[in-house]
Order: sequence, then C-alpha cells, then structure tokens
Amino acid sequence: MTIGETHYATRAARMRASEIRELLKLLDRPGVISFAGGIPDPTLFPADTIRAGYEAALAAGDTALQYSVSEGYAPLRQWIARHMASIGVPCGADNIVVTSGSQQGLDYLGKLFLSPGDTALVGWPTYLGALQAFNAYEPRYDRLEPEHGNATPAAYRTAAEAAGSRVRLAYLTPDFANPSGETLSLAARERALALADELDIPLVEDSAYQALRYDGADVPPLLALDVAAKGDIDRSRVIHCGSFSKTLAPGLRIGWICAARGVVQKLVLTKQAADLHTPTINQMVMHHAAEHAYPAQVAKIRAAYRDRRDRMLAALQRHMPAGVSWTRPEGGMFIWATLPERLDGAELLARAVDQGVAFVPGRAFHADGTHGNTLRLSFSLADGEAIGQGIGRLGRLVAGAAKAAA
Repeated sequence: MTIGETHYATRAARMRASEIRELLKLLDRPGVISFAGGIPDPTLFPADTIRAGYEAALAAGDTALQYSVSEGYAPLRQWIARHMASIGVPCGADNIVVTSGSQQGLDYLGKLFLSPGDTALVGWPTYLGALQAFNAYEPRYDRLEPEHGNATPAAYRTAAEAAGSRVRLAYLTPDFANPSGETLSLAARERALALADELDIPLVEDSAYQALRYDGADVPPLLALDVAAKGDIDRSRVIHCGSFSKTLAPGLRIGWICAARGVVQKLVLTKQAADLHTPTINQMVMHHAAEHAYPAQVAKIRAAYRDRRDRMLAALQRHMPAGVSWTRPEGGMFIWATLPERLDGAELLARAVDQGVAFVPGRAFHADGTHGNTLRLSFSLADGEAIGQGIGRLGRLVAGAAKAAA
C-alpha cells in the first residue's frame, strides 16, 4: 500500500463500522429472518446449570460480591489452564488472565502493542470487532493471507517503512473465521508463525470458535504449535484469546487470554487501570458451569449448529443463482458468500429487509473498504424452517438484482 492507500484503509475501516451499525438498525422490523448477528441460540444455553451456579456462589459467602484480583478468579483460571492443556497448550494459571469477553482482550492487546501509525497485519476479510478494537489506536493495516500467500517479511517491512511505520502486530482467527468460516491449514499456520518470528512481532490468535468443529480433524492452535517448537509457553510470541460466549453463555461476558507470563503481567496492569477485574460472581458462575456442563454443552451445540449449517448450505445450493459462490465451513457460525462483482451487499441489504431477510454486508470486514460484493450469513440463530425460507427470499432477491444489473 502507498501512504495514501494506508490512510484510506484505516479511515475506511472506521467508516464501514459506522455504516454497518446504521444498516443493522433495519433488523428491528417484525417478520425479518436474520442471518446477521453471530449470536448463539439462547434456547441452547445451560440455564439450569447457570442458575445453580449463582445459587452456589451466593451461598459461599461474601466472596462473590467482593472485589477480587485482576488476573481473575483462581479456580476459573485453573480450569482454563487445564482446558488449554487439553488442546495442546501446556500452561499454568499464571499464563491466564480473565477478561470481560474476548472483545475486551482484543482492546487490551491493541492498547499494549499499537500506537498511531503502527502497522497491524490482519486477514482480508477479518473480524469487524477486531478492526473496531484496533482502530482506537489508529494503526495502518496490511493484508495477512497465510493460506493463499503472504508477502515476504521484507515486503511487509518496506511497505510499513514507506508509510513511516513499523509492523507491530499480526491478528488471525485460524478456526472457522468470522466472517469467512474458513479454517487455516497446518501449513498456513506454520507460515504465519514463521512470518511472526521473522518480523519479531506478537501473533494474536482469536479462538472464539475453536470448540465448534462439525467436520474434519482438529488442527492444533497456533499457540500449541509455537509452544511445541519453542519448548515453553513463556518463550512463545502467540497470544491466544479464548471465550465462553459461543459455548456456554455470552451474557456473563467471560473470556480469557493465554500467553507468556510477561505478556499476561502487562495485561493485568492494563486491566487494573481499566475495570479492576471482571465481575467476581460471573467468574464463579462460569467456573461452576464449566466444571459441570462444558463437555455436554459443546456436544449439544455442535449437533444443533451442524444441522443448521447443513440446512443453509443445502438452501444456498437450491436457491442461489449462477454467479454466486460461498464457503463450506467445517465449523463455527458463518458462511461467506460472494456475489457477482456488479452487486453491492450494502445496497442489497435495505431491499432484503423489505423482503423479510437480513445479513451483514461484507465490505465492513475489509480494512480497505473493498469487496462490496460479499456478505456474511450466520446460521446459529434461525431454525431449519426459517433458514430455508430466508435463503429462498435472498436467492430471489439476488437473482433479480443480478438481472437488473446485467
């Protein structure tokens, strides 16, 4: 990117985030089948276990209602450390800091590593919430595509230097990415790690959807690969962001960061200054739910979301006209569709809502504001019948728009 293009990319990311918020206000209309938000189905929440967790926390005395340490509730951090070990990351509680959702973790990492003008390497497309978190610290963005061919380390450095910048951070969602639904192969993960080593930068691994695999074999997390290569988590440059929002319940706002102790210690200082600690009672309840319900809950939601994914893929095959393509995710909550180039997702949305269906236009997920002919479809919330109806409506709309634009 040139300096002018870099400025546009940062500015465009902010503009698109604002634009998408305005567009999504349309979704309050009655009768709209929404494939927009990446929202877990509340009927699948382990409500009885969570209710029992609150009763147990309040019965335990004043601890649940008192101030606590910024690192997080010790039994919860210990559970998370065991969970990380189960996915290939040997670590201790000292490698964990509890955050108010993984979104807070992304904000803290932007605050820790980014200053105005610094370069952040992100996917193209990438999670809109990450761009919103990082935008507060005014970086420039460059394209990170380990599956399809990154630039060389020298090329990234040269582009950053031409903009008066330095590369400071890389960010990836390796499993069932939001918004694309794609999963990075083992080879792509190894390329991303090698690039981060060569550039000597932290690599942020957003693992919000890691537990939601429906098909295929697990691929080791970036942090697991890096720890295996370097022999110790405290020598790793990968910073792993995890969350209970997609598995147990988003309303408790419990996420975590797992990383080298030196990074965790700095994040603890950041959290002390920001909100002191995540609410103690919510951490205690989440620990109760994790201890009593996690494996069964994951199995339940995998079965439900697998069925909805399959129904959406089948509906897309039935209803979408020629010239439209889409991803076939092995897990997560999203399918990414690409329309004919002459169509614009944001323009289509307002008309789609009038037809009783909604989605998120794809332009907002690109830091340079390009790829307007894409859209994100979430299958997590609508039931099977609604998925078929909604995709049918959308397919007819796309076909009509394509014919009119021809």
